[in-house]
Amino acid sequence: MQLTAARPKIMVSADGTGIVSQAGALLLVQTLRFTGLDHGLSAALGRWRAPRAVHDPGKIIADLIRAARAAAREQAWALAGDAAPGAGGGLVTVDLDATIVTAYSDKEQAAATWKKTWGFHPLASFADHGPGGSGEPLAIMLRPGNAGSNTAADHIEATRLSLAQLPGRLRRRVLIRTDSGGGTHDFLAWLASPARRLRYSAGMTITDDIAAAILSLPDRIWEPAYDADGQVRPGAWVAELTGLLDLPSWSAGMRVIVRKERPHPGAKLRFTDPGGHRFTCFATNAKAGQLADLELRHRRRARCEDRILPRGSPACCMTLGELVM
Repeated sequence: MQLTAARPKIMVSADGTGIVSQAGALLLVQTLRFTGLDHGLSAALGRWRAPRAVHDPGKIIADLIRAARAAAREQAWALAGDAAPGAGGGLVTVDLDATIVTAYSDKEQAAATWKKTWGFHPLASFADHGPGGSGEPLAIMLRPGNAGSNTAADHIEATRLSLAQLPGRLRRRVLIRTDSGGGTHDFLAWLASPARRLRYSAGMTITDDIAAAILSLPDRIWEPAYDADGQVRPGAWVAELTGLLDLPSWSAGMRVIVRKERPHPGAKLRFTDPGGHRFTCFATNAKAGQLADLELRHRRRARCEDRILPRGSPACCMTLGELVM
C-alpha cells in the first residue's frame, strides 16, 4: 500500500474510466494525521518495535490504545469548535444501548440470546452529535449472547470507558441516557454519586405501582408534550409521578416523568397501558427544566438506535467507527 498523505492534492472525479479501490480509507488516514493519533500510537508502541521492522506498530494495532484515542478525540473536538459536543457550556450526551449480533457458527462467547437467536449482545456508547450528526462511538463492550439487558455492572463499566474517552474538562458535564435496560437501582445510584456529578435520563419499566399512580393523576396535571421539533404535539401529554411513588430504595433526587399519547392507527396496546393510551416513563436527576423539555431530551436518545449494530446482523458487519475502538 503506497502512502498518499504527502501528495499536494487529490482529485476525485465520477466521470473517469478507472476505479480506485477503497478510496474512502484516505479519510481515516487523514483523520489520524490531523488529530495526532498516528504519532500517539507510534510513541506508545515504540518499545515493542524491532530495529529492522518495516511496519509501524501504531498502524497495526490502532484499536488497542485507549489513551491515544482519547487524546486524538480531544484534539478533534478542539478543531471542531462550536460543532463539538459540549461546546458553549452545554452537556455532552452519552447514549448507552445494546444490540444483538447473530453468529452462524460456534464462535467464542457466542450463546443463545433473549431473542431466541445465537450470537452476541454487545453494549455500546455514543456521544450524541445532535440530529445532524451520526453520533461518535466511545466504547463497545463485547458481551456473550446471554448477557443481560439490565446488568448494572456492564452499564457502569461502559460508562467508565466512555468517560475516559472524553476531554477531562467535560467529564463533569455529561448526561447519560439509556433505555429501561439502564433503569436499575445500582446503576442509577452509581450515576447519582455526588463525586461524579453526572446527569442521567433512564427509561423505567411501568410496574403495578407506577400504573396505579398514572391512573390517579387528575386531568389538570397533564401538560402538552412536544414533537421532535420542540412544538406542541396534539394527542400527547407529560406529567410527573415522583410525589405519588414510594422511592426510598432509589437514589436521592430521582424524579419519574411519564408520557401519555394516543396510539397510532394500528398500534397494539400493552396491558401496562391503562385508559387506552400508550405510556412511557423515565427517571432523571434533573433539578430544573420544563417537563416537556426533559421528556423530549430523553426521547431523543432514540437516535442511537440508528447507530448501534443492526439487530440480526452478522458479527463481521462492523462500522468504521467501531473498527477503531
